[in-house]
Amino acid sequence: MAERILIVAPSWVGDAILSEPLVAVLREPLEEPIVDVLAPPWCAPVYARVRGIGNIIESPFRHGELGFKRRRALAREIRSRGYTRAFVLPNSLKSALIPWLAGIPRRIGYAGEARGALLTEARRLDQRAFPRLVDRFVALAVPKGSLIPTPPAPVLVPNAANAAAAMRALTLSTHRPIAILCPGAEYGPAKRWPAEHFISLARRLLDDAYAVWLLGSANDQPAAMPIATAIAGVRDLTGRTDLGTAIDLMSLATVVVSNDSGLMHAAAAVGRPLVALFGSSSPEYTPPLSLLAHVARIDIVCSPCFQRECPLGHFKCMRELEPEAVYELARLASS
Repeated sequence: MAERILIVAPSWVGDAILSEPLVAVLREPLEEPIVDVLAPPWCAPVYARVRGIGNIIESPFRHGELGFKRRRALAREIRSRGYTRAFVLPNSLKSALIPWLAGIPRRIGYAGEARGALLTEARRLDQRAFPRLVDRFVALAVPKGSLIPTPPAPVLVPNAANAAAAMRALTLSTHRPIAILCPGAEYGPAKRWPAEHFISLARRLLDDAYAVWLLGSANDQPAAMPIATAIAGVRDLTGRTDLGTAIDLMSLATVVVSNDSGLMHAAAAVGRPLVALFGSSSPEYTPPLSLLAHVARIDIVCSPCFQRECPLGHFKCMRELEPEAVYELARLASS
């Protein structure tokens, strides 16, 4: 019987990108691998740029929504596709429901939220053995007790034609080196380098004859607005592209400076020189996996706290990460 695999994708864009090495490991030993993904609509553009993905089935459920009847209806459709294995990457009980309702014979994931009965292989997560999220994903593809391969770095394949069309539509050019700054972070303000630091960095880059673009979703516009308002030469593209187009444009960058976000992982996955800004989160858990990436952070006792807002109110982890240090890393990354 031919192997057919379904991956239940994470809900965060960055985590979706970090699942690409799992796809790479799954597609490698199969002559004609059929790997499909069940993903929220906002992650679909990521999987459209992942080699080895066949069909992208969009999950219509909002965060926290059970929607049992709708899940059962979607499971009936999925059952007809004849999947032989499912990898359930989120740890929630809800994420394991559809593969269980669809009767997929092998359902693999971490034990998670009291969902052991819904999985045929409920793995125990050893956080010391697998400190990085990418290792945890890849480990699911390997039989229990077997040696876990070192995950390959995530790779996204940008759509060059879409990038060219966006360049025309947004009247952008590549006549100068391009510095892309990503001032947003969906998780919360504790992940966002202060706007005044981005302003200082942007001025230095403009003085070095870079074109400076701000990239992000509509939700990132409040973070980008102070930067674009302060400096006339910056192009604010936040909210003017979809995620797929943002990834495609990022592939043109000379250097990217980004908070720890989905776009940070996208920059690494399209192979661009990158400075990744870490404060409340940890580069030990979700580092940018690229030889061209440089991590910028300061060592203080309360970091990482993994909170959406600074619980102590001082925000030192980002406020004391100086623009000059980031500028020097950006020069090093792009040299």
